[in-house]
Amino acid sequence: MSRAFVKEGEGDRWSPPTTPRAYRVVWTGYATEPEVIKETDDLLEALNWMGSRDRREFEIRDAAGVLLATG
Repeated sequence: MSRAFVKEGEGDRWSPPTTPRAYRVVWTGYATEPEVIKETDDLLEALNWMGSRDRREFEIRDAAGVLLATG
């Protein structure tokens, strides 16, 4: 396999970066840094997803990182 298509030092195939989405569901649970769980362009989808979970450590942030909602 050509090195042009392999990530340096990992041996994985290269994949293009994902398209940034308008909203992110972030989990602020155990980790020291928040972890992005879900990305979407539909705010209602993000709110419904977050509302269907039993945990309360979720936040919805926009692409600029502004807090829009908490669980």
